[in-house]
Order: sequence, then structure tokens, then C-alpha cells
Amino acid sequence: MQDNSEHFETNAIRTQVTRSGEREHSAPIYATSSFVFNDAEHARALFANEQEGNIYSRYSNPNNDEFVQKMCLLEGTEDGIALASGMAAMFLSMASFLKAGDHVLACRSLFGSTHQIITQIFPRWGISHTYVDIDKPDSWETAIQDNTKILFIETPSNPALDIIDLEWAGKLAKKHELLYVVDNCFATPYLQTPVQFGADVVTHSATKFIDGQGRTIGGIVLGTKAAIEEVRFMARHTGPALSPFNGWILSKSLETLSIRMEKHCDNALKLAQYLEKHAEVSFVKYPFLPSHPQYELAKKQMRLGGGLVSFEVKGGVNRGRDFLNALQMISFTANLGDTRTIATHPASTTHSKLSDEERMAVGISPGLIRISTGLEHIDDIIADIEQAIRASVPATQVQG
Repeated sequence: MQDNSEHFETNAIRTQVTRSGEREHSAPIYATSSFVFNDAEHARALFANEQEGNIYSRYSNPNNDEFVQKMCLLEGTEDGIALASGMAAMFLSMASFLKAGDHVLACRSLFGSTHQIITQIFPRWGISHTYVDIDKPDSWETAIQDNTKILFIETPSNPALDIIDLEWAGKLAKKHELLYVVDNCFATPYLQTPVQFGADVVTHSATKFIDGQGRTIGGIVLGTKAAIEEVRFMARHTGPALSPFNGWILSKSLETLSIRMEKHCDNALKLAQYLEKHAEVSFVKYPFLPSHPQYELAKKQMRLGGGLVSFEVKGGVNRGRDFLNALQMISFTANLGDTRTIATHPASTTHSKLSDEERMAVGISPGLIRISTGLEHIDDIIADIEQAIRASVPATQVQG
């Protein structure tokens, strides 16, 4: 590994596994299930955790180790573990620390599958939860119980793009000795680092902006050495290991994360500004628009506003459906963080398992559209959205 730099870009590019005797410039893919031991004593010492080293790729692998080392430097954490998917990361970031009778406090606005873990899977094991609202911070402390173990939040939230005060939440968690877990997927470490605001554990779906090109699935949990030791134990014995090939892809992807995020954010802001002035748009939400309810907070804790924009075309769900069907260049798929701009209808896809009441409570109206702004030229992104808005105008409105 290279010496740590104070600069994000250099750490993302120059952190690399030790070069082999082949003198490769780019790290090779370690496509091996196991690793040989020097002798019997070496094997014993590795299994006894007296020495560090690779045993089996379900436990560790040089490609995954390189990815983790980079992410630790970028997020400012002591340790981390790479996992097979973002949801494996979300699950283990909580399940590794919980037992029957424990309680989780979480912000109400969460990704749909995270909501399913908290409300459907954890209760099977006697783990309860309480949701708190982002716009009612005064209610958070009163929701903490004697058996509360974890405070879990995501900010910006998916897909409403609400912002939680990371510093305030960190102080609350510390006051009540809660494990403070933050889903930092939408921001990436380039835009914000929750550890500086007190987070104990940080999670990512690396499938999104970290890969950035819609090629692979992966997740990562980062945090203190003590916290990651618990997660590593759980992962080692339950098996959600990241493949070496995916670890190699994700590590290479980090080399362009900073420059990609600059462009994602620039395009997203320009798109949001365009939509905000559009006569056919009911509302638009983007953290770096002055009209965003937490605009000042977003400017305080984020470098830029992120690559996601949420909005609704006038006419509700039917108009929204027609708008999506009219898109020509923009992809209609359930993903985000790609080089290609993506449109998603959360109410019928990513958050479809929530009830109507639950969706409305977190700002997901029936016609809400989430745009993951890609790296195409902004004029082409806007042109496709503009033609889709025009094509979706109801016939009665056109005749009128």
C-alpha cells in the first residue's frame, strides 16, 4: 500500500496492494478461493488471529482488501469489510450488534429494502423499532428506550432527498450510548464523511456511485476496529462475501469517483434549476436548491448537492406514467449512480412494499419521479425531459 495522502483523489488512485514479482502497474485479479500456507505453524497462527494474512476468499482477498483500504482512507474510518451487495451491508451494519429484545431507532425515510429489514425481518427475532421523522427532531430523544441499541439514518434520504443534521444526531447517539450508523450511499465519501460528525459505522451500496457505471453489485461497512470486528465475525460465518472480480472493479472505480461526482452534481443542479422554473412541474427537490427545506444544512455538511433530483409533473401518477413512457434517451430502470441518466418511479418500484400512508409520510407522492443524473451533456438530458413533459400533456389540456 502507498503512504496515505491528505488528498482524496491521490488516496483513491494510489492505494494499491503490494506489487507482485510480475511488476504489474495495475493490481491483478486474485481469482482464487483459498491461499496456501508457508507451513503448519503459519496456518495455525492465521486461524488463531495471531498473524494477518489471507486464508480463504470468503474471509478476505487482496482485491477486496485494496477496495476496503481505499474506502477507509476516503471515509476516515479505522477498518471496513467488503460485502456482496449494498443490502448485505445494510443488514450486517445492524444485525451484527443486535439480539432478541433490542430496539432500533431509525429515521422514517429509508430505502425500501432497509425498511423491510427493520419492519419485517428483525421482528421475527424479537427486535423492535421506532421510526422518527426528519422534520420533528424534538421527538427523537423521547423515542429512545432503555433497550435502544442503534440509531440508523440515511442522508440524503431515498428518494425524497431530505437532509438530517449529522452532527446533531451524532451528539444524540453519544449522549445515550447508541451505535450511530449512517447510510452514506447517496452522498459518497466525496460529498460528506459522517465519521467527522460522530458516526460509528458507515454503510454503502457500492453498486451505485462507487461503481458508477452500472456494472456490478457490492456493498461495504466501515467504522471503528471494534465495530468492524463484530461485522466481520457475522460475515465470516454467514457468507455474504464480495467476489474478487467485483472488488477489483470497485477499487478501480474509486480512481474516478471525485471527477465523476463533480459532473453528476453539476448536471443535477442544472437539471433541478431547469425543473424548478418549468410550468408543468408541481415541485422539485434538490439539496443545493435554496428552496430545499434543509438547504443551509446541506451546504454545511455536504461538499455538493449530489446526483439525485426528485420532482413531480403536474397531473399526478397518470401524468408521471405517461412522462416515463415518453422518455427516449434516459433509462427507465431501478438503479442510480450510473454514467447514464436514470429515471425511477419509487411508488411502484423501489418503495412499492410500503403502504400508501408510509410513502406519503416520507414524501413519496404517487407521481414522484427520481432522476439519477448521469454524465451525458446536460443539454441532452434536459432535452429528453422536456420532450417527455410535452408528450405527456393530457389531450384535453392540449385541445383546451
